[in-house]
Order: sequence, then structure tokens, then C-alpha cells
Amino acid sequence: MTDRDLFRHTVATLAYRGAKVIRGAPESFATFDGAGKPPIDILAHIGDLLDWTLRMSQGDHTWRNATPQTCDHESRRFFDGLAALDALLASDAPVQAPLEKLFQGPIADALTHVGQLAIMRRFAGCPTRGENYYVASIAAGRVTENQAAAAKEF
Repeated sequence: MTDRDLFRHTVATLAYRGAKVIRGAPESFATFDGAGKPPIDILAHIGDLLDWTLRMSQGDHTWRNATPQTCDHESRRFFDGLAALDALLASDAPVQAPLEKLFQGPIADALTHVGQLAIMRRFAGCPTRGENYYVASIAAGRVTENQAAAAKEF
């Protein structure tokens, strides 16, 4: 497995875990006040991180903050960002930033924020089920909201 293949798998892991935390969240969760920032702002920030990752991959290190929109918009933005990043990684186009830097910066941050959303769902009274992610069916290139069913939830 190449570094690029492993990075694509990481992006697919972010999609799988993000889909789980977004799926089935009640509309009221978007504005839940439990951790300083409401979930909609955190999801918008994840979208900013993915946009930044793609831009850095193409040689542009400019950071941009988007104004949070609706949950549907930010969810679509999350999956569109993952798809655009995965398409670049799956192509022969050069990645103009070190993969390890993209991982340690924006992608690790996005994974942290997905975990934050999962914890916030529990605090908001709408938790997701725990899961053994080691046995999850995660595959490079599967970066949409349509993910495999959980193999082992608890």
C-alpha cells in the first residue's frame, strides 16, 4: 500500500465516521448548546478543513472561513469535500503538499471534530451507537453519506 493509498483510506474513514455522527441527528441537534460551539458551526469548520486540505493539495495554502448554513448544506459540503479530495488522490495529479502534513493538520483535526460531534450527540440525548471500527467495512473511494452497515455495534 502506498502513502497515497493509506491517505485515501484515511479520507474514507473520516467519511464513515462522519456519516455515522450526521445520520439520524434530529434537527434540534444543529443548535445544541453544550460545548461552546453548536454542532452546525463544528460541521461547517470540518467543511473548511476539507476545503483547505484540497487547496493545499493543489498548492494554495489560503485558509477560508465559511459562514455556517443549514445542516443539509453543511452535510453536503462535508461529503463533497471528501469526494473532491478523494478524486484528486485517486488521480495521477501531483499532490503539492506532504501527505503527512495534511494528515497531522486538517485531517486529524477533522477526525477530532467528528468525535466531538459524537460526544455532543450523547450530551444532547440523541447518541449514536458504539461500534468496533476495526471490523467496519471502510474502503478507499467510499466517501459519500451512503456507507456500509455497521459490522459490530454495541
